[in-house]
Order: sequence, then structure tokens, then C-alpha cells
Amino acid sequence: MLGFVMLVFAFAGLVKGVIGLGLPAVAMGLLSIVLSPFQAASLLIIPSLATNLWQLFSEGGWWILLHRFWTLLLGVVIGSTWSIFPTLADSHVHSGFLLGMMLLLYGIYGLCSQRLPNLQAHEKYLSPVVGYLGGALTVATGVIIIPVVPYLQSLQLQRNDLVQTLGLTFTCANLCLAVFLQQQLSATQNINYSLSCLVLLPALVGMWGGKLIRQRLNEQKFRRIFFVGLIFLGGYMSLNT
Repeated sequence: MLGFVMLVFAFAGLVKGVIGLGLPAVAMGLLSIVLSPFQAASLLIIPSLATNLWQLFSEGGWWILLHRFWTLLLGVVIGSTWSIFPTLADSHVHSGFLLGMMLLLYGIYGLCSQRLPNLQAHEKYLSPVVGYLGGALTVATGVIIIPVVPYLQSLQLQRNDLVQTLGLTFTCANLCLAVFLQQQLSATQNINYSLSCLVLLPALVGMWGGKLIRQRLNEQKFRRIFFVGLIFLGGYMSLNT
């Protein structure tokens, strides 16, 4: 089992190294085949937090983005506290189905996201709503993707600002998820922080390898393969949970 977990994080890191995203989605999707969504999400705490903090602080000026998107982050906190969806602490079937649907939608979005409407004019009203849904789905599936990623991309941010804003939002969601999981501890559900720290190493090695591959591989072709894979994985999980 440990070998499989290490390989999953190495592969998830490789994907992130090549295209800059996908570590939580890949790890949750593959780990949930053999682990409960709660256990899979708990292993993601340290690797996700470490990589998201690096993404956030890779450039200066993050506090400007914090001032702009504080309502989005507040929505994430509220959504993770009072989710309208079945959470990771509830039925394994519900969480597995929601995660499968999330991956399926993410895959479809990734293949069809060439043209997004510009939502800057509605940012003031949409940010808290999108943040709430993102937070609610974080504690339901273990990942924050839909609708946060498409929404931020629709704001037509500069590339560096988009990367940092995603890092800021993911870090907030990751901390909320850690708090949620800690509150759900019981005799049958626990968080293995030692293993979560251990899997950070293969994730970082995978990211390093992914960056090397990116120099020799057509990134767009890899992205298409990745999103098609998510569609099949999400569809499989949705139909078999």
C-alpha cells in the first residue's frame, strides 16, 4: 500500500510539474480507488500546503491580491464550515460520487476552456458565492477546483497574478480542509501526519521530473491527455460508488 501511495504522489507531482496544476485532483482520484476519501484527503494536507505556499510566495505582491480577493477567501471559509453538500465525514458513497463528478467536470472544462466570458464586471458579487461553493466542495471532495479555477481564469488576470491567486485560494482551502478533518477525528478516522510529510518527497521529485519533461514534450498534447484521463477516472468513480 505504501508503495502505491508513493507512486501516486510521484505521478501527481509529475503532472503538476508539466502543466502547473492537477496534484490534488490526480492524488485524490487515484488514492480514492483504494482508500476512503477521508483518508486520501488527509494524506494531501502537507504536500498540498507546501506546494501551494510555494506557488503563493513565488512572486511578490501577494498582499495586493489578498486585498482584492478577501471576499472569495471568506466564502471558502464559510463554505467549508457550513457545507450544503455531504462531506468527507459522511457517507463514503456520497463523497466518492461527488469527487468523481468533480473530476469529470474538471476534465470536460479543461478540454473546452479556450474561450471563457470576462466576468470582471461581476467580480464583487460573484467572488463570495464562488468562494462558498469552492469551500463547500472542498470538504465534500477534498479538492477545490470547480467553480474556483474557471472563475479566476475568467477574470483575465495576468499569468503571474493568476498563479498567485490560485495559490492563495488553494492555501486557504487547504487550511480549512485540515481544520475540518481534524474536527472529524474518531476511533475509525485519523490523520497520519507522518505519512503526509513522507509523501511530500515523491511529490517534489515528481514536480522536478515534470519540469524536465516539459522542456521536451508538447505541453498542449499532455494537457489533453491529462484532461481526457480525468474524464475517464471521474466517470469510473461516479458509476462505481
